[in-house]
Amino acid sequence: MLPEFLLDPPSSTIFIFSLAAAISLLTSLANRLLTNPEKSKAWRKEISEWNTELRKAQRDGDKKRTEKLMKKQKQIMQLQSKMMWQSMKVMLLFIVPLLLMWQMLGGEYGARVIAFFPGLSDNSGVITIPLIGMQFSSLIWWYMLCSFFFGTTFSHLFGLISVE
Repeated sequence: MLPEFLLDPPSSTIFIFSLAAAISLLTSLANRLLTNPEKSKAWRKEISEWNTELRKAQRDGDKKRTEKLMKKQKQIMQLQSKMMWQSMKVMLLFIVPLLLMWQMLGGEYGARVIAFFPGLSDNSGVITIPLIGMQFSSLIWWYMLCSFFFGTTFSHLFGLISVE
């Protein structure tokens, strides 16, 4: 299905790099349009502060403060549920297309070399993780590396996550 020239490096490297960039851009845009990052940030802050206060009260043995904080637990759980739904909206939108894409890519690339990882991959493109001994196809690793890079970059650009 893919043209022959996209099946071997360096074309395959650039193709998967570009594909990861495009998918990360689309998911970040969908996140920005379907969720409210400011509200999510406020919810995360409230939950974090509650958890910090609760741990401190429990560590100090302050039963009165712990009981007072536990009365707010239902509200905190509702906030966590709202946050989970925010991320689920985007996941539900992209899960089927991504599974289909991975099915197609797996069939096209199989065990082919996508990119070489100096020091980690052998000439066949298989990556062996030192000490663990696990081996992975370079398609998976190259896509994950590119996806993490672009996902983080676009999340910062669209204000989905903040640096504090």
